[in-house]
Amino acid sequence: MKKIIIPILAIFFVSCEENELKKDIDSASALEALTEYVTVNKVFQDVGNNSGDALLIAETSTSGKSTTSKNDFYITIEPLDLTTFPKTITIDYKTGVLCEDGITRKGIVTIVSTDWYGKTGSKHTTTFDNYYHEGFKVEGTHYVENLGLNQDDNLEYSVTIDNGKITTETGDTINYTENSTRTWVAGFETPLNIWDDEYLLDGTQSGTSSNNVDYSLTIEESLHFVLLPRSIKSGILDIDVGNIEDIKINYTESTITILGVSYPIGA
Repeated sequence: MKKIIIPILAIFFVSCEENELKKDIDSASALEALTEYVTVNKVFQDVGNNSGDALLIAETSTSGKSTTSKNDFYITIEPLDLTTFPKTITIDYKTGVLCEDGITRKGIVTIVSTDWYGKTGSKHTTTFDNYYHEGFKVEGTHYVENLGLNQDDNLEYSVTIDNGKITTETGDTINYTENSTRTWVAGFETPLNIWDDEYLLDGTQSGTSSNNVDYSLTIEESLHFVLLPRSIKSGILDIDVGNIEDIKINYTESTITILGVSYPIGA
C-alpha cells in the first residue's frame, strides 16, 4: 500500500494553487496522517493475524509441555489441556525474532480466550507487554469474537481495538480504533499455516495522527486481504482525513478519487 502514497502526495499538491499556502500546509498534514494510518493499520492487522495463529498452535499442541517453540519465539499455554477455560496464551518474542514475513517482532503478546478460536461465541482479548513490531511500540486492547458461520459457510469474527496506539522510534504517537467484521475466506484447511490465509474486512477505523490530525475510514465494499505476499486484491475504502473529505481508494479498479477526480494507482 505504500506505493499509493506517492501518487497521493502529487495529487494533493497539484490540486492546490501556488498562492494557497495554508491549503498546501493542510494537505501536507493530511498526507502525513494518511501515511501514518497505513502504518498503524498494518501493525494492528498483523496483531490479529498472529494472535489467531498462536491460538491455532495452542489448540493443536500435543507436546505435553507448558511451552512450545516455533521459529525461535515461544508460546506458553496455561492451563495446558484441551478443556479448561479461560486459557492464557503468551507469545514471547524475547529480544527480537525475524519472522517468516520479514518482520522483526520483540516483547510479549498475551491472549486470554474463553474457548478455542474456531468455536462460535469464543472471545479472545489480546494485550501487549513492551511489544514491538519492527521499531514501533504497540499498545491497546484487541478484542475478537467468533460470530460463527455466515450464509457462505465462512467463519466471521468481530474485531474491536480500544485505545490502540503505536509509538515511533522518535517518540511520536499515533492513536487508532477499529470496529470491524473479519470473514475468513481461504486458508482454513491449513490452520497451522497463516500465510495462505485470505479474509474480507468490513467496518470502520479511526484515529489521530502524531500532529493531532483526525482521520476516519469506512469500508464501502469489503477489502479482500491476502497475507503472502501482503496485498489487498479488491474492495473500496472511503477516507476523510484532516480538511480533505471523501477520498476513495478502489482496489478493484486500482484508482483513487480525490475531490471528484479519479487517478490510476500503481500495482
